[in-house]
Amino acid sequence: MSSIGKGLRRRGRLMIQAVSPPRRALNAIPAPRAGTPKPAFTAPRAPRLVESPVFVLSSVRSGSTLLRVLLNSHSRVRAPHEMHLRTVHVQLTRGFTAAAMQELQLDREELEHVLWDRILHLELARSGKDVIVDKTPPNTLIWPRLERCWPGARYILLLRHPGAIVASLTDRREEPDLAAIHAEVLDYAEKLEEARQNLDAHVITYEDLTAEPERATRGVCEYLGVEWESGMLDYGSRDHGRFRPQLGDWSSTIKSGRIQPAREADPSTRLPPRLAELANAWGYPV
Repeated sequence: MSSIGKGLRRRGRLMIQAVSPPRRALNAIPAPRAGTPKPAFTAPRAPRLVESPVFVLSSVRSGSTLLRVLLNSHSRVRAPHEMHLRTVHVQLTRGFTAAAMQELQLDREELEHVLWDRILHLELARSGKDVIVDKTPPNTLIWPRLERCWPGARYILLLRHPGAIVASLTDRREEPDLAAIHAEVLDYAEKLEEARQNLDAHVITYEDLTAEPERATRGVCEYLGVEWESGMLDYGSRDHGRFRPQLGDWSSTIKSGRIQPAREADPSTRLPPRLAELANAWGYPV
């Protein structure tokens, strides 16, 4: 009778486990509950550890990695690989989480801003330098948010002939879709033009950077308030980390350690009307 009783109790436990929902792991993040109303609260700006970071705004395939390594060769400037801050998010998984943060004068966007600022400060502290530059091209698409996050930020606009950008993207893709490439380049160009019209930014071109690197980098240094250093032009002698996909250019050109001439745009290439209009506005022949 004792053995039968134990067996029945064991079967009862197994039946309960079989029909019960799975238990959540102790360290699992709870999923947001459906129907939780979004609080109508906008947090004030929290203090920043880095008050005046520098952002390079450019399209993809515009030479931003070259500018990064030139700047990173300066004794006072830290320009790491692309940091993709806009893809670093904070998740508030319960209604009371947002309420708790509101009591601390924080909302989700400002929590992300605090995290972004901490990342920049950590990288700057590790480097021992005092100026940090983020050159992630997709930052161009969110420049108004960067301006909200850091009202004291400084900006370098790096332009390149849109026709040359289209040619570069076409060469790098196995089955290029020209219409999609035109649309991608136009998205960047529109945001760059917005930034050019609204920000007090320092504007340079990839063509000038490669043709007259000393003059171009002297202008950038003057804008940043640092002395120009001739060693900036010998970027191949410095350690800039690995050149790898998704974090910047990784081609043999940038790995060569030498500044090489910019590829010219094909004058016979036809651009969509709006892209041609923007190219003209930047001083490029179309």
